[in-house]
Amino acid sequence: MAESGPQEGGTTEGNDNLDWMSKLPSRLQRVSLWNLAIPGSHDAMGYDLDMESDILDPESLTPVSKLPCVRALIHKWATTQELNICQQLHAGVRFFDMRVARKPDDPDPTRTFFYHGLYTHSDVETVLSSVSQWAAVHPTEVLLLALSHFRGMEDHHHQHLIDFITQLFGAKLVLVADQPTLRFCWDSGRHILVSYDHPVNHNLQMWRKIPYFYGNTIVPSEVVTVQDKKLRTATPINYFFVCGLNLTLPDGLGALKHLSKTLRSVTLEGLPSLLDWVNRQYPGPFNDHINIIASDFVNLLDFVSTVVQLNGKMPGVLNK
Repeated sequence: MAESGPQEGGTTEGNDNLDWMSKLPSRLQRVSLWNLAIPGSHDAMGYDLDMESDILDPESLTPVSKLPCVRALIHKWATTQELNICQQLHAGVRFFDMRVARKPDDPDPTRTFFYHGLYTHSDVETVLSSVSQWAAVHPTEVLLLALSHFRGMEDHHHQHLIDFITQLFGAKLVLVADQPTLRFCWDSGRHILVSYDHPVNHNLQMWRKIPYFYGNTIVPSEVVTVQDKKLRTATPINYFFVCGLNLTLPDGLGALKHLSKTLRSVTLEGLPSLLDWVNRQYPGPFNDHINIIASDFVNLLDFVSTVVQLNGKMPGVLNK
């Protein structure tokens, strides 16, 4: 698996969150996981993009995939993380947003990759195997893997991947029929939850889509406005959901004035105000609560710690 890129400027996360779920108060150990505050990684494999691959998104640029300058531009704005998957796990991230695609001319009949604008170097099975190895030595940490935005895959590719996942994680998989809490996951040994967002999924070990609320804007204050509205009107009852802090280039000509920057620099500039919003949120079983909060560049500006610490604000939790 590819190593993480440079981490200059803004990186403050240490290793304090390595096993943070094991340190939560006993009261929180019996709370449904969708009522906890959980840090997540948007496009978690965005550190591993292959500059030599074809362009998948935006589709308007796929005809010019062979131009190195175009691929370099896509890479600059599609790179969403700089820690590899195991480093993200070590940093305390517990939700992973992962887009999956098959390369059209791959001689391997079942291999799939992750993607965000470009394909990744690493294939899906290799990365998930690394996650499984990490989970084996961190049994108190509950992991949520959200596979979605599938591209170029037929039903038999999906079935192969679902079969691989169920065999790889085996008895560690949280079942759809479960009502997962930390205590339940610890007692049952089931601490990996996989969401597989495709109609072919009828497996009782694969959860349905986890809603992800996007701001779809590069302006942090507008992201906050969208998230506040979603929390008031669109959060599911007794299920997981994600508030995404990730910033997005505007469509069309509006993107031009930002192209001299990188997604990392824009994220570093906007994250302080977004984390101010996070600090005002509460987890718990009541209206307007938060659950999973996901970001690009999860190692920046104490993002993980800021989300984890929200759990201490749940009523009735302190000193229990």
